[in-house]
Amino acid sequence: MNLILFGPPGAGKGTQASKLASNFKLKQVSTGDLLRNEIKFNKELGIEIEGIINQGHLAPDKIVNSLLEKVISDPQNFNRLIFDGYPRNLLQIASLKQLLNKFNQKISAVFSLKVNKGIITKRITGRIICTKCLKIFNEYYDPPNNSNHSCDEKLLKKRSDDNLETILNRFNTYANETNPVLDYYKKNTNFYEIDGNMKIGEIYNEIEAILKNIRD
Repeated sequence: MNLILFGPPGAGKGTQASKLASNFKLKQVSTGDLLRNEIKFNKELGIEIEGIINQGHLAPDKIVNSLLEKVISDPQNFNRLIFDGYPRNLLQIASLKQLLNKFNQKISAVFSLKVNKGIITKRITGRIICTKCLKIFNEYYDPPNNSNHSCDEKLLKKRSDDNLETILNRFNTYANETNPVLDYYKKNTNFYEIDGNMKIGEIYNEIEAILKNIRD
C-alpha cells in the first residue's frame, strides 16, 4: 500500500511516518530529504539545488518530480511508499497521480493529523534538547528531571527558532498551502482525519487500526 501523511509543524507527523514505515515495511518519502541527499551525493544536480535553496527559493517541480520518479519506479518500493507531507499543492497532486499511474500504483489511504494551535505552541515552545545526549524533553508534557535525564542541567537548551512568532508563521503557512490539498483528498473515501492532539502512541494505534483493514 501507498500512504500520504499530512500534519502541521509540531503535529508529530515525522514521528508517525517513521514508525509506520518501520512497522509496515514502507519507504518513507520526504521531498526535503530527497533534495538534501542530492546536495550531499550528487555533485552536478546537488550544486544546482543548493544554489536555488540558498537564494530562498523552492526547488522547481521538475527537479522534485524527477527525484520522486526514481523512488516510485524502483521495483523494491512498489506499493510500499509513505509520502511525508507531499504533495503540497494542486499541481503536485496531479504530478504524483501521473507518476503513480505510470508505474501502475495508487494511494491506499491519506491521513491528516489535526492539531489545534494551542497544543502545537506548547509542543514546540516547550521543547528542550540536551546538547550532549540529544534527548528531547518538553517543559509542559515531559520535563527533564533526575529520573529521565542524567546529564548536567546546563546542557539543556532551546532551539532559537522554537519561538511563538516563528511557530505561528509556520502554522499559518502550512494551513494556507495545505487546505486546498486536503479539500481535494477529502472527497475520497480513503481520507482519514486523525486527532493529532492525542499522545503519540494513541495516534499511531488509530492509524494502525485503519491500515489493518486495508488490503492493497
